[in-house]
Amino acid sequence: MTHPYTRLTPDLVIAAVESTGRFSDARILALNSYENRVYQVGIEDDDPLIVKFYRPNRWSRQQIDEEHRFTRFLLDHEVPVVPPLVIDSAADIATLGSYDGFLFAIYPRQGGRAPELDNLDHLHQLGRFIGRIHALAQGFPFQHRLSLSVEQTSANAEYLLEAEFMPRDLEAAYRAISTEILAAIDERRPDANRFRQISLHGDCHRGNVLWRDDCPHFVDFDDAIRGPAIQDLWMLLSGDIQAQQRQLLEIVEGYETFHDFDQGELKLIEPLRAMRVIHFNAWLARRWDDPAFPMAFPWFNSPRYWSEYILELKELLSALQLPPITMPEI
Repeated sequence: MTHPYTRLTPDLVIAAVESTGRFSDARILALNSYENRVYQVGIEDDDPLIVKFYRPNRWSRQQIDEEHRFTRFLLDHEVPVVPPLVIDSAADIATLGSYDGFLFAIYPRQGGRAPELDNLDHLHQLGRFIGRIHALAQGFPFQHRLSLSVEQTSANAEYLLEAEFMPRDLEAAYRAISTEILAAIDERRPDANRFRQISLHGDCHRGNVLWRDDCPHFVDFDDAIRGPAIQDLWMLLSGDIQAQQRQLLEIVEGYETFHDFDQGELKLIEPLRAMRVIHFNAWLARRWDDPAFPMAFPWFNSPRYWSEYILELKELLSALQLPPITMPEI
C-alpha cells in the first residue's frame, strides 16, 4: 500500500499554505521530523512560516484542538511557548487547517539553540518554567489527550513479537527480560492515582526546548499527555548518579518557585525511562511502512540491533532493581 505521506509533495505543501490566504515565494525546506511532516515555507514579503502536517489517523480533531488550546493558554499566562497561528477564525478549530486529506497547523518560525544541560543556571530556569507550566496545568485538565499508561507499555512490548521484527532465536530471551521489566514497572506504576496526574508537555527533552533571550522556549506539544509531573523533568538528567543529583537539585529548586515537587515521584524515573525505550522500539516497528523510517533508521531491522536491544533491556532491569535516586542533602 502507498503511504499517505507519499502524496505530500512540495506543490501540495505550498497549496495548503496558500489555501489559508498566505502567498508563498515557493521556497520550501523539509525539517527534521518523522512522526509528522514539518516544513519551513517562505512567504512573500514576510518571514517564513513553519507548517506541520499531522500524521493521518493518529490524533482526533479534538485531541489536536486541546493541544493547540493548551499552548495558547500557557502563552496567555506568559509562559514562553509557541502556539499555532489562526488559520480560519470562523472555523470550529481556528488553528487547524485541512487540505487534500491532511490536517495541518502553521507556526511562526522560532529561532534558538538547545539548552546546555551541564549548565546549572539553564537547569534552574528550566525547572522554573516547567513549574509554571505545571501550576497553570491545574486549571487546564486534559479531557481528550491520552494518559500515560502501563497497559500501553505492555501492548508495545508484545507488539514487537506479534509484528515479527525480532529474529526467532532471540524471542525467548526478549520475552523473559521484557516480562521482568514490565513486572518492575507495575510495582511502581507511574499512572497510579497516588501520583498526581496532570496535563504535561509529555516529551520535554532538550530538542524540544529552544534557548533564546536568556530563557527557554518550549516547542512541539504534539505528545502532550496526562501523567505525573516527573515525566517533564527526568529527561533533563544525565551522567552518573552524583551529576544527576546536582542537576536535580537545581531543577527542583527552580520548579518549587511555582509548584510543589513530590519527591515520591523520584522512584518513577527508571520505570519511565524503561517505558520510553519500549515505546520507542514499538513506535519504529509501527511506522516501518512509512518510507522515511527505513531510510532514517536502517539499523532497526537487523539481527545485530535486536541483540543489542536485549542487552539494553538487561541494563534497564538492573537500574530498576537499584534504589531510586534521592535529593541530595544541602
